[in-house]
Amino acid sequence: MKKTLTAAALASLLSTSAMAETIGVSMALFDDNFLTVLRNGIQELAEGMDDVEVQIEDAQNDVARQLDQINNFVASGVDAIIVNPVDTSATEAMTAAAEAAGVPLVYVNREPINVDTLPDNQAFVASDERESGTLETIEICDILAANGTDPARVYVMMGELSNQAAVQRTQDIDDVIANGQCAVQIEEIDRQTANWSREQATSLMTNWLSSGQQFDAVIANNDEMAIGAIQAMKAAGISMDDVVVGGIDATQDALSAMQAGELDVTVFQNAAGQGSGALDAALKLARGEEVDQKVYIPFELVTPANIDDYLAKN
Repeated sequence: MKKTLTAAALASLLSTSAMAETIGVSMALFDDNFLTVLRNGIQELAEGMDDVEVQIEDAQNDVARQLDQINNFVASGVDAIIVNPVDTSATEAMTAAAEAAGVPLVYVNREPINVDTLPDNQAFVASDERESGTLETIEICDILAANGTDPARVYVMMGELSNQAAVQRTQDIDDVIANGQCAVQIEEIDRQTANWSREQATSLMTNWLSSGQQFDAVIANNDEMAIGAIQAMKAAGISMDDVVVGGIDATQDALSAMQAGELDVTVFQNAAGQGSGALDAALKLARGEEVDQKVYIPFELVTPANIDDYLAKN
């Protein structure tokens, strides 16, 4: 039976110790601040258990490499596999490879395209992306309204277009505006992808600034892109008091930027919680125990008013 598990039920998963198991882990990219925290969450939980070994590989943002890693895990006889997908539209082949070998598989953080048709020995652990961009956008709208900026002209920075999280976070922006949840009228100047990257976001923001368009806010799909935009604006001599900037993930760099008065909004996504939840689900599946196929850990809005509650987290 396919069910959805909320964060309230996650604690029961984490109470189970594991016997001798080896779990193969394929991460989309090691060189990503958020995914590093997630990876550490997997590693730290494993280190606290007896007879649990994790083999963590870097797919280097290469779909073919990631599928090879899954096949190699299967061939080496791992008890279960955890996958942070490079491309969420390419997960059917990964599911098929693991299912054919009878090896349990858990997707983490990025929602696979086949999430609603996963076999009984596969699961998905993440946060519900319908919350992330919604919380971010509503808060940005409220700040703009409080500043008396109406209508507001905005730029939107998107993550990788092949990634479900980027698609949903961008859709959240559109939904907030379409559903009348925004306290001001939004005039979008442009939207482009910066592929989750700080460096690409700096370049994109620099290009936007060269157009000379007046703007009031930057809504980014993640913190790294928000920070890249901030760096470009600061290099151009723009006061961050004059622009509202939002991101998602509540990384340490983002919180530092918020403390400096540069980032106005972020949304906490519990990276370590997702990582440890994925490992525990994988261990349960390896032992043939029942696991809910969708484990959702709530997003939480972070602003200068409550930042102290998050400084010791991601």
